[in-house]
Amino acid sequence: MADEVREDLKYTETHEWVEVKGKTAIVGITDHAQSELTDIVFAELPEAGKEITKGDELCVVESVKSVSEIYAPISGTIKKVNENLEDTPEIINDDPYDDGWLVEIELSNKDEVDALLDADAYKKLL
Repeated sequence: MADEVREDLKYTETHEWVEVKGKTAIVGITDHAQSELTDIVFAELPEAGKEITKGDELCVVESVKSVSEIYAPISGTIKKVNENLEDTPEIINDDPYDDGWLVEIELSNKDEVDALLDADAYKKLL
């Protein structure tokens, strides 16, 4: 089965996705990333209120086969984390684009969004 790539999202070369809504961005890992990781058993998310810079480690996702750092695709302040992942991290496998989101970030530099890959560019990367 081909990996799902949604047209309305932006992507990184390290397989994070970004959905921008005004000054806020929701971030998660792509369908490709979750399928490569296999069964996700733990997600260590940052604290709300933390300042992050594009390229910094955003969080850690642990699967039955590896531990992977997830990198911040944009700079800003963590507004909200997906607390459902504390008890049920496998949501990331089941629904990486909707219920399996990781964090919500208040953008500090909207220009960074323009540097992200669009769906076509991400499909070529895959």
